[in-house]
Amino acid sequence: MGSGSRDAEWDAILAALKPVVDGLVATFGPVCEVVLHDYRHPEHSVVAVAGDVTGREVGSAMSEIGLRVLAGGDEAADDLNYVTRTVGGKLVKSSTMVLRDSGGTVFGALCVNVDITEVAKVQNLLGALAGPAVPVAQTPVTTFEHGIDSVVDVLVDTHLPAREGTWSDLDRPRRLALFRSLDARGVFAVRHSVEQVASRLGISRASAYSYLSQARAEEPR
Repeated sequence: MGSGSRDAEWDAILAALKPVVDGLVATFGPVCEVVLHDYRHPEHSVVAVAGDVTGREVGSAMSEIGLRVLAGGDEAADDLNYVTRTVGGKLVKSSTMVLRDSGGTVFGALCVNVDITEVAKVQNLLGALAGPAVPVAQTPVTTFEHGIDSVVDVLVDTHLPAREGTWSDLDRPRRLALFRSLDARGVFAVRHSVEQVASRLGISRASAYSYLSQARAEEPR
């Protein structure tokens, strides 16, 4: 399939799903948000959104969850019924369903986010609504932002080992491990992300490209 035909197919699938986005939110109400992503443009992947759980809008960037799916390429699988927290403290139950074309190529995702903050409060009080209580303090925090820069910054800060403190405190194996971890999470699939990571770490762009190259070359078997 040529690139023009492939893009046309992707556009057609995304266009067909846009009414589904509105329909799901109309069905489940204000605690539900549905987001449609086009992975051709990670920096502004949101092409349709209904509801308001994460605060995103059309043109917003994908989260680190989306970057992880993007890093999986055509081997990426659906990630269903996981729980995370927003930076603002909302407890969110989500499902990310990858979109594939007729050739099996992953090109986007349909994400459903449900705000279960109040349900979790009731669950914790009654201990019975939906099984075991959701351990809020142990739930990972996910950054949902309009811009990809903030998502990349959070991923760098999260994966820089806290006990070492700064880049200068890391030895070479730990530096390579940091770049390998970021690469595995799809960070470097985003344009200009190498430069941004370099700035965040306080190193030169050339050094960042060098460490990324070495990390990929020395990938553990």
